[in-house]
Amino acid sequence: MHIETLKVFCDLVDLQSFSLAAERNFITQSAVSQQIRTLEDKFKRRLLERVRGRREVRLTTAGEVFYREAKNVLDCYDTLNESMRGLVGKIGGTVKVATIYSIGLHEFPPKVREFMSKFPSVKIDLEYSRTTRVVRDVLNGLVELGVVAFPEPRRGLTIVPMQSDRLVLICPLDHEFAKKQTVKTTQLKGRDFVLFERDIPTRKAIDKILKTHGVEVHKVAEFDNIETIKRAVEVGFGMAIVPYPSVEDEERNGQLAVIQLAEKEWVRPVGVIYRSDRNLSLAAKKFVQLLENSSQ
Repeated sequence: MHIETLKVFCDLVDLQSFSLAAERNFITQSAVSQQIRTLEDKFKRRLLERVRGRREVRLTTAGEVFYREAKNVLDCYDTLNESMRGLVGKIGGTVKVATIYSIGLHEFPPKVREFMSKFPSVKIDLEYSRTTRVVRDVLNGLVELGVVAFPEPRRGLTIVPMQSDRLVLICPLDHEFAKKQTVKTTQLKGRDFVLFERDIPTRKAIDKILKTHGVEVHKVAEFDNIETIKRAVEVGFGMAIVPYPSVEDEERNGQLAVIQLAEKEWVRPVGVIYRSDRNLSLAAKKFVQLLENSSQ
């Protein structure tokens, strides 16, 4: 039995797809099936059950035990590789990171460049997704690190705070607020707004702050992508409240008016998350340290 076979098995369980597990390991689907059969023959136990009529792959009781212990073996193998690289002072490997679009597109690039300049042998594999998907992928072991806004304490997750973002008001250049330096929350009452979708943490926080001040706004549109929100504001749909790093370029280029909100609570906490029971690779630890130190 080879380490690669354990990885194929765990990838199949995590991804719930023979084709994706095959693609991740650069083998065919039939090879994935063959490796699973080999494991079942060796241990004389059924490890997986196919759910008829669905794509789901379900673990048997024996499979749950095997999956848990196989994960431990793979973690130990990764640690072994990191330790051997450390003997020659070299940090390498790949760090899989999932983050939300506003952070990945606007805050991560300089941090990734800084990290790569320090550790050129490390590859940062970056994925963009919604917060719920990022958290799920971290818990399922599909990615090593997640970076999200408004990280919520959850059993099995460790949170490392990063620098918080200031939330700002944006509007078209011809809007009556465009020349203002600051705006009070009460001045937003009844105004046209482009909003994040309701299940996005930043939207939930915005709604909560508005409610605290007794303010209701007129929803013109909802989007899940911050780039779409900015374009909608630019063409005159209404105003929006977004993290400042995401609109620095538009402010500098004169595409949008960016106004400070007067109250102190208009901030967006950001944090790195990872599984508490997982030993991070040395490269991942260094990346977390860089992100954490950037906030100090």
